[in-house]
Amino acid sequence: MITVINIKTIKKYLVLIILLIIIGVCTRYFKYLKFETLENNVTKSLETYSFVECIEDTLPDINVKNTEKLEKIIVSSRGQSTRNILKSQLPMLGMFTQENAGVNENEALVDNEEEKESVDQAQIGMQTEEIKENNIEGKFTNEYQGVKVKNETDIQLNEEILTPDFELSDKNNIVIFHTHTCESYTPDEQYNYTMTGSYRTTDLNYTVARVGDELDTQLSSYGYSVTHDKTYHDYPAYSGSYGRSLTTVKNILASHSTAQMVIDLHRDAIGSNNNYAPSVRIGEETVAQLMFVIGSNGGGLEHPNWQQNLKFAIKVQQKANELYPGLFKPIVLRDSRYNQQLASAATIIEVGATGNTMEQCLLSMKYLAKVISEVVK
Repeated sequence: MITVINIKTIKKYLVLIILLIIIGVCTRYFKYLKFETLENNVTKSLETYSFVECIEDTLPDINVKNTEKLEKIIVSSRGQSTRNILKSQLPMLGMFTQENAGVNENEALVDNEEEKESVDQAQIGMQTEEIKENNIEGKFTNEYQGVKVKNETDIQLNEEILTPDFELSDKNNIVIFHTHTCESYTPDEQYNYTMTGSYRTTDLNYTVARVGDELDTQLSSYGYSVTHDKTYHDYPAYSGSYGRSLTTVKNILASHSTAQMVIDLHRDAIGSNNNYAPSVRIGEETVAQLMFVIGSNGGGLEHPNWQQNLKFAIKVQQKANELYPGLFKPIVLRDSRYNQQLASAATIIEVGATGNTMEQCLLSMKYLAKVISEVVK
């Protein structure tokens, strides 16, 4: 059998093969094509070059010269849209919307400054008076220069233990969390909610977590770096709350290893007196009273930081007594550790009680933040 070879067919296949080879070579060439910048003779891949040059060509006032920083931006922005990447790294772009496309750079900066100044920080020099109605007189066993301490342990407190000769090495980082995240207050017209327990709710807009948001805002306005965690630790089960919050705080401190100020923000609850509302009037405002609860090693568990925690609380309360007398009730010292072994300035701060309103508790946070800012400079 003789096979006849058609020359035209051979030519057709040769052309097809050559075309495929050319396409393959071109694809690989453009994939690895590199450009050399005239400015610093640094070679860049087409992908990186295009991203940088696109920014510089589109926004001529911006010159991306720090390629190492740019790489970090690209890596940290994976999974985001290009618009979100630009808005996160170039905040001024967020100002250019259809509604205010005519806003210039100076106006944008003014707006940012006004936003910072919009936080209503506490003033000093105002008349302060403790409100006796729906309150309980604070009992105490020890006193140090006006700061009262109710010692519920068998530890003998002496002047050495009570002297607040403690200085923070990290005066910037503050951690706020809530072991009893669902604790809430007396509903009113402005902050009305449906209880999912006795003065408790899973809606964090009406719990002590909302108070923590306000403390976060106030402290941030003074320049502190605040980490506020609102993890549920008392829901769906109340029992074991401190064990769960222990895990949370350990995880936070793993990435904030120098943080010393660790605040577990609570709401007080004494007996069954639901109208108990410890309050103080500062100027024209009625605000919830605060109370430090400090743990110790009185229960037999290792707690090397308890004296430092107590000293820090006394130091803060001294300043509070100077600026806003009556803002704090006596410090309570107990046998339990309350996870305060994790940091050298760890405290529980109880904000108001069941009879207080959310507004009273939110207002008290600006005074607490002011006190802390005066102590921790």
